[in-house]
Amino acid sequence: MNVGPHSELDDAPIFLVGFMGAGKTTVGRALARHLEYAFFDLDELISARAGKSVQEIFADLGEAEFRSLESAAIDTCRHMMRSVVALGGGAYVSEENRNFLRAIGKTVWLDCPIEICLKRISGDESRPLVGDEDDMRPLFVRRRAAYAQADYAVQAGDLSPGELAIEIIAMLSK
Repeated sequence: MNVGPHSELDDAPIFLVGFMGAGKTTVGRALARHLEYAFFDLDELISARAGKSVQEIFADLGEAEFRSLESAAIDTCRHMMRSVVALGGGAYVSEENRNFLRAIGKTVWLDCPIEICLKRISGDESRPLVGDEDDMRPLFVRRRAAYAQADYAVQAGDLSPGELAIEIIAMLSK
């Protein structure tokens, strides 16, 4: 299914939110391809602006500074049109970020079971907050309340990225 440039969707950016490992980047690329939109990964934008990887930012500057850089990168999305943006797992936790993102675009929560998220991210050393399940489960539970405030939610555990993209397009088109 290719919706293309003359669809019933408006041109506002679509922001994918969810826990690390939920598939935001992979699904975001598929969604952008289906819609013929540009795709951006917020962590990549932050890294490019800072000249450091996310892991280096956390190690050198700390999480508070990373969150500040993250909010500044989100602010640059205000003029994006016809774009899909995959947010980092913690970006949507900030109430200020949530309100801003919902004001400038549509937010879609990829609601993925923690077991699947953990399987996908295990051993990924580029993720600064990855720990074992005992560390990750409380973080997952805390963040769900923020994710649940997204404009739309899709169950992301069992579908392929392409199937999720089609489901998201159908939700956004209603």
